[in-house]
Amino acid sequence: MRSEEMIKLLPSGLRDVLQKMNLDVAGLQEIRLRAEQPAVILSHGKEYVSQTVIHRRQLEETLAYLGNYSLYAYEEEIRRGYLSLPGGHRVGIAGRVVVEDGNIRTITAISSLNLRFAHQILGCADEVIPFLWQDGALQSTLIVSPPGKGKTTMLRDCIRQISNGTLIHPGMTVGLVDERSEIAGCSGGIPGNDVGIRTDVLDACPKAKGLMMLIRSMAPEVVAADEIGSQEDLEAFTYAMRCGCVLFATVHGSSFRELLEKPVLKDLVRERLFSRYIFLKNGELPGQVEVIVNEEGKRLC
Repeated sequence: MRSEEMIKLLPSGLRDVLQKMNLDVAGLQEIRLRAEQPAVILSHGKEYVSQTVIHRRQLEETLAYLGNYSLYAYEEEIRRGYLSLPGGHRVGIAGRVVVEDGNIRTITAISSLNLRFAHQILGCADEVIPFLWQDGALQSTLIVSPPGKGKTTMLRDCIRQISNGTLIHPGMTVGLVDERSEIAGCSGGIPGNDVGIRTDVLDACPKAKGLMMLIRSMAPEVVAADEIGSQEDLEAFTYAMRCGCVLFATVHGSSFRELLEKPVLKDLVRERLFSRYIFLKNGELPGQVEVIVNEEGKRLC
């Protein structure tokens, strides 16, 4: 689902707000809606503020509309603070959290929505792909950047090219755990984004459990997942490495030094689970490469 198509899914009142702002819909990155506040839109790396205030009833209508008026079918996702849409788009949710026995039951009294638009950019990994092989072997790779700077977009294109193969390297079997349905953008289990002809996807599955399932059932040469950071993730990736899989993942961060300062990630670096680190720029436009380093932090590009 492209940005233009997602806009058509919005309630008419919200579409009217966006049309009055005369934005390039194809460049939309985020639409942030807050109760009794103007809408804040991010497009082509620039922020725009509407002159119209968004009311709570519009938030509720938007969420119900995007959920096909069947929000009960999305209860598990809403508990985790978001709603996934075909094409990898996602709606973040904030409001009053209802807790029972220490567990989040649901979110009510919705006060904020963050519509994040996924953009598949075919070929965005072209400049990094040559640095991901060494002596003919694909190297485990971690893509690092602050939130919203293109980690998932870069990971998706790396997976696509590795799966399809290049002029120099044959295609490889990839097992992808798409916990938040942002990478493959599955609808009914079928990827809406191009993730390659040799890629098997576990959609909406917890990363650690999904990695184990794929290794045991699909025998992937490469395993991939988005936004790792828990001890459970580390253990699952370590298991995958010992099974002979090449690892591909993303993480929030801005430098090699920062990774070494974070509790779980420092173990990941010191145990050398990854031998390539792609750092993206913290600029206006997402997906721009700052530097590529090896497991010792030595610059390769």
